[in-house]
Amino acid sequence: MKKIFIFILFFYILVLLQTSFLIHFNIFLSGFLGGSLILIAIFFINLFEKTEEKSGLFLAFFGGFLLDIFSENLFGFYILILMVIAIFIKFILKRYVRAPSIKRF
Repeated sequence: MKKIFIFILFFYILVLLQTSFLIHFNIFLSGFLGGSLILIAIFFINLFEKTEEKSGLFLAFFGGFLLDIFSENLFGFYILILMVIAIFIKFILKRYVRAPSIKRF
C-alpha cells in the first residue's frame, strides 16, 4: 500500500514536469505519445512487476487519469491507452515468458 502512494506522488510530479516544464524543450519526440514520461514509467513498472500483482494496472489507471486531467483530449483517452498497454504487457509476460529454474545437483 505504501508503494502505491509513493508511485502516485511520483506520477503527479512526472505529469507536472511533463506538462509544465518539458513542453518548452524539444527533448522528446513530438507526436501521439512521444514524450510521455508516464507511459515509460507504466511500461517499466509492469515489465518488472510480478505477473500476479495488480498494482501495475491500478497505476496505469491512475497515470492515465492524471494525463487526462492535464490534457485537451477526450477524457478517458489516456486511461484507455495505458490500461491496454499494461494488460498487454501482463498478458505477454504471463503467456510467453518463463523465469529460468535452477536445478540442484
